[in-house]
Amino acid sequence: MSIGTGIVLIVIGAILTFAINVEVEWANLDLIGYILMGAGAVVFIIGLVLLARRRQTNSVTRTRVDPASGDQTTRRTTSSPDDTAI
Repeated sequence: MSIGTGIVLIVIGAILTFAINVEVEWANLDLIGYILMGAGAVVFIIGLVLLARRRQTNSVTRTRVDPASGDQTTRRTTSSPDDTAI
């Protein structure tokens, strides 16, 4: 969700900065556009970091040994918040 929010902020900021050529007395639309693009970039990067971190923490690696044959079996599973039992 935060990645999409970052992209939306960048797009709105770019529109305000580069596409709209309206002068208003109470606000500098170019400055507001640059601020929105900067905030969008920060939100986008934070979203990527959180996404990468969530993918790392939800994976579990288990190694089991078959008692009959002595073979090792390694299994890596990932879970999502929807997988939790109630």
